[in-house]
Amino acid sequence: MVNYRRDYTPGGTYFFTVALRNRRSNLLTTHIKQLGDAFRYARNKANYRTIAIVVMHEHLHAIWQLPDGDSDYSRRWNLVKSHFTRSLIKTGLTITKDKSGEYDVWQKRFWEHRIRNEIDYHRHIDYIH
Repeated sequence: MVNYRRDYTPGGTYFFTVALRNRRSNLLTTHIKQLGDAFRYARNKANYRTIAIVVMHEHLHAIWQLPDGDSDYSRRWNLVKSHFTRSLIKTGLTITKDKSGEYDVWQKRFWEHRIRNEIDYHRHIDYIH
């Protein structure tokens, strides 16, 4: 098994790339209201500040600032992903489960990068724009 190294810096600012399993899907843009609701749900459960975000058909990029003393961005992404998936099911969309019993919507992992300085911060905001 691959040992993923994550940077868990409390109060850090992070750039994320999060993708759907089906890279030909358009679920994120077709169901943008549900996605927005999922972000608001996660923010209410586990506070964070969105600095910048771009949503494309099958993946998104976001920059989040976590609260001081908190580094649990994985929990926040789990909240976003699970709420979005449940909302799709409520709309009547048929969503299959994979061999492990998980819904086949999101890639299991995501990519994160801790913003290290002002230049890095602006570079990633420019990338999102």
